[in-house]
Amino acid sequence: MDTTRYASFIGRLLIGLPFAMSGFGKLAAYGATTAYIASAGLPVPPLAYAIAVLVELGGGLLLIAGYQTRAVALALAVFSVAAAISFHNNFADQNQMIHFLKNVMMSGGLLQIVAFGAGALSLDARFLHNSGGVAGVAHAR
Repeated sequence: MDTTRYASFIGRLLIGLPFAMSGFGKLAAYGATTAYIASAGLPVPPLAYAIAVLVELGGGLLLIAGYQTRAVALALAVFSVAAAISFHNNFADQNQMIHFLKNVMMSGGLLQIVAFGAGALSLDARFLHNSGGVAGVAHAR
């Protein structure tokens, strides 16, 4: 049995699901989320809110589906580092340090997806197979 077929999908699911859930949560808490963004000193909290929802919800779902996976994973990795720096930068607080490191670790996992692709159980692999293309086939297995 080729476990890598399933491992890449499960990995995408385990990384993408928390992003999607966080995006859904933000949809239900506009006021609280924009207040938190404002408290971090970021400019234009409503715009930052819209970007966060788009990146987390959209990116999480696209990552799970394996569509445009490398670009989506890169965007989520950059977003995770930006969130770590913007919201979890009080290293004197152990909880903030844990959240900072969690974001850094997620970025590392996402960069592995950027490097190795979505895997066989993905829309990227299906579209590549249907188009008859051979470029990147090793990464789609």
